[in-house]
Amino acid sequence: MQISKLRNIDVLKLGWHGLRAHPARATLSALGVAIGIAAMVAVIGLSMSSQASVQQQLAALGTNLLTVTPGESFTNDEAELPEDAAARAGRIDGVEQVSWIADLQGVHAYRNGFISEGETNGLTVRAADQRLLEATSTTVRQGSWLDSATQRYPTAVLGATAAQRLGMTQSGAQLNIGGVQHSVIGILAPSALAPELNTSVLVGDTNAREQFGFSGAPTTLFERSHDDVVDEVRTLLPSTLKPQHPNEVSVSRPSDGLAAQHAIDTVFTGLLVGVGSIALLVGGIGVANIMVITVMERRRDIGLRRALGATRAHIRRQFLVEAVLLAAYGGVAGAALGAGCTVVVAWINGWIPTMPLWVPAVGILVTIVVGAIAGVLPALKAAAMSPTAALAA
Repeated sequence: MQISKLRNIDVLKLGWHGLRAHPARATLSALGVAIGIAAMVAVIGLSMSSQASVQQQLAALGTNLLTVTPGESFTNDEAELPEDAAARAGRIDGVEQVSWIADLQGVHAYRNGFISEGETNGLTVRAADQRLLEATSTTVRQGSWLDSATQRYPTAVLGATAAQRLGMTQSGAQLNIGGVQHSVIGILAPSALAPELNTSVLVGDTNAREQFGFSGAPTTLFERSHDDVVDEVRTLLPSTLKPQHPNEVSVSRPSDGLAAQHAIDTVFTGLLVGVGSIALLVGGIGVANIMVITVMERRRDIGLRRALGATRAHIRRQFLVEAVLLAAYGGVAGAALGAGCTVVVAWINGWIPTMPLWVPAVGILVTIVVGAIAGVLPALKAAAMSPTAALAA
């Protein structure tokens, strides 16, 4: 007696023929799988692109910047940094750059002298050191920065947000600062490590002393040191600036904020991957449901094949392969959709699209596994049918 055989290529043809028999139903069934995989691939891809952007930004800006601000005294009063804080910080071994800004209390900037005093646009007038840009990795978007000559006269440089709120896009305009007309000589690009500069109207040290009675005490100190001594410098700064009251000095590292933002994004990414997994599970249940319906509809076909010599194993393989092909169909579509979403969103945010090939490959592999699991029960149900019962149905 000759044993019936079924080649692998024939199994694939049978499975493909089963999908082609109902293309609309197959597409709708694969849609659930596609949505789940698209969500997972897109979320992972966007997370990687965001991470690459953060790492690139940190590499360009540096992680060795420390920001020093006044803390609080034991009486909960606001403390002050000493006037020679920059000079004291510069004497610490390993310190490369020190710069500062100082808030000018009671001084506000207006587009002109006819604007109400209360309409300050949330901007702060600050005196600035000439080395500020180098220390904070900030650049001038338009115009020029304060130098040894211009910082002595009524001139100002606007932060990116300050220029936007004041409606100024070019240097050369006039600005009323504390009742004194100032010429805007430059506009800064957005600052990532010193965001307070974005809403600042910056004037020179000498000008601030002469026009607004600036005492010379900074309110924020920016310090850069060698990468290998950042932690040591961070420990020494409070006692160096105020030996008798080191608790009145607060030291932070702005790059920690970017790292914390990335950590939050990573947690959020895990949450979204979980949501995508749920969608994939729902898609897998949909595949199983459709395969059960398919088995019930094709009972006569199963009975005829069994009567012609097909074994139970042949029937199991046929419907299992059909379920796998159906899920893989959705997996390929979902991986392509997820990769496309990653590229579009990364482009909109100015990121470099970053997605290793293994991400969509693993996504497709997962759908194959889901399809195989979803097809087990329908395949067993089909194989369990007796030829006579199936033909009589």
